[in-house]
Amino acid sequence: MCQLLGMNCNNPTDILFSFQGFCARGGKTDCHQDGWGIAFFEGAGCRVFMDHNPSISSPVAELVRNFPIHSTHVIAHIRKASVGGISIENSHPFTRQLWNRYWVFAHNGDVPGVELEKDSFFKPVGQTDSETAFCAILEALRRKFPIKRPSNQQLYGAVQEITRTIAARGAFNYLLSDGEAFFAHCSTNLFYLVRQAPFAAAHLVDEDISVDFKEITSPSDRVALIATVPLTDNEPWTQMKAGELLLFQDGMPVTMPAREAV
Repeated sequence: MCQLLGMNCNNPTDILFSFQGFCARGGKTDCHQDGWGIAFFEGAGCRVFMDHNPSISSPVAELVRNFPIHSTHVIAHIRKASVGGISIENSHPFTRQLWNRYWVFAHNGDVPGVELEKDSFFKPVGQTDSETAFCAILEALRRKFPIKRPSNQQLYGAVQEITRTIAARGAFNYLLSDGEAFFAHCSTNLFYLVRQAPFAAAHLVDEDISVDFKEITSPSDRVALIATVPLTDNEPWTQMKAGELLLFQDGMPVTMPAREAV
């Protein structure tokens, strides 16, 4: 299966350390060699890099590994193709616009049989079930809230509703963000970690690289990382439960009121 990496934080920061380890899984320490991509939200804009080549040998990935883009919302993906050929149009993350905002989505798993209404505004460009599922989520949101973006609480309830429908078809681990809300859904395997003061050193699983975060952060910084498999071997990663949908804001998972979660 594919692998996911996400970052949500309260102050713009770069993801160079985590991305270094993540890239190694695209052909060096793991077999996800069928493309990769990463999206950075910057203000109202969204900067996206992708390639159908393995991340470990991609010149574009090399650029990103050495380009300290600062963002509060980042979504990355390395692909092991199951549905759809190895191509740019089938590489994650996928992007669309809704309510005058960019939305970004990356998926790990298989959800066969997702169908869109013939008059759906959102339609896939490539051949993956992942992109079709993304279109289904956005179409459901557009129909439920046709005028403007709802509150995060309302959004959480609507995302959870369509997620349950799609997840019934298979493995639906995903990351979804519009640069304000950051959603992570676990079907089978997804972990998260919150880095905050007092900061300590971290060591990558896939590369022999360590960073002492207390030397490069301020006491007010807080960063949440979400990954299919933990990226470091000396930090307290939390495994999400099957069927759990988390909303991250300012580097922390936010608990939604019970009435909003139905």
